[in-house]
Amino acid sequence: MTSILYRGGVASPTDTLATPSPAVLSGDELTVSVVIPCLNEEENITACVEQALGAIQAAGLDGEVLVADNNSTDRSAELAAAAGARVVHVPERGYGAAYLGGFAAARGTYIVMGDADLTYDFNEVPNFVERLAGGADMVMGNRMNNIAPGAMPWLHQYIGNPLLSGFLNLLFKTGVRDAHCGMRAVRRAALPQLDLRTPGMEFASEMVIRAAKENLRIEQFDIQYSPRGGESKLSTFRDGWRHLRFLLAHSPTYLFLVPGLLIGVVGALVMLTVLTGIDVLGRSWSVHTMIGGSLMTVVGVQIVCLGLTAHAFGTYYMNEKDPWFDRMRERFILEHGLIVGGLVILVGLVSGIAVVLRWAGDDFGRLDAASPALGSATLLIIGVQIFFSSFLISVIGLRRHQETGAR
Repeated sequence: MTSILYRGGVASPTDTLATPSPAVLSGDELTVSVVIPCLNEEENITACVEQALGAIQAAGLDGEVLVADNNSTDRSAELAAAAGARVVHVPERGYGAAYLGGFAAARGTYIVMGDADLTYDFNEVPNFVERLAGGADMVMGNRMNNIAPGAMPWLHQYIGNPLLSGFLNLLFKTGVRDAHCGMRAVRRAALPQLDLRTPGMEFASEMVIRAAKENLRIEQFDIQYSPRGGESKLSTFRDGWRHLRFLLAHSPTYLFLVPGLLIGVVGALVMLTVLTGIDVLGRSWSVHTMIGGSLMTVVGVQIVCLGLTAHAFGTYYMNEKDPWFDRMRERFILEHGLIVGGLVILVGLVSGIAVVLRWAGDDFGRLDAASPALGSATLLIIGVQIFFSSFLISVIGLRRHQETGAR
């Protein structure tokens, strides 16, 4: 027999964002909660709720349909409640904010997510539940093999979604074919581990990234994608850029460390070529090339330092997990960075003093040691970068430990 918790009711904002009301807490835990984010979907919401309730009942599941209303200005909330959904008002605007509010109020062991625009078939709910019950922590729908004519713009179907999903898999190796599919499911017990925070459209990417970083078991299967009912709220380029920005921000290794190391190593090789007088491409290279190499080396080291700082911030404040960075944290402490930075500064000073002494030997006349002088200056700069970046990373970790201890 299907039980619909608080059927036709409307919860207040505090019920969602803080502690659920007694009406929400009463009764046994349900098998499934179908959570539908909603913003001005009065044309579609009744059909979505009725379809989801019908799928739950037909499968013999104990469940609820929960509509997370995102401050709709039309009759969406009223119609959803009349159709049998429990409506939860989420004051903060945003796709992710609506889902976070819905998750906080959901009582199902399994949570199935789907949009309120008729693009997804809620009769798939039992199939998602079956895979979660079989051991999966997250189940993703894959739209790409079953897109109805006119359902997805060609730019999204052939360029945007494949590129973003492919880039996500390159960075985080999730294996998910359609990372931005709006119909997916997750175990409610896994939500604290996912620690989802993003209020906007990036929520879809965050969910997959966090699941991959936590080594959760992700399964996927093909679903149908139908034309939307009503007006779309997506912005192709704005939302695409937000997803791309989010992917890069959560991968400091590829955003900072890889390009920083590449630039720094090339710069160092250029400088060594000039200092050693090695002929490359049949000619020798002098001070102007040295300037370019110095610039690349300094910029590369600075980017690497920023990357390590970003890793530290993600680890201490965003609950990120990176095996490589975690191993480095265990092996290296502040003093190691200070020693390395200090040694580089010392070498720069010694080589700089040697250049000054050579200049003094020529009665401070014409200085014919521009390249060695640039090498010394470069060492001094990157030594200072390493020295103070080590302090900054340590301050981030210390501040986090103090906040944690204060709690």
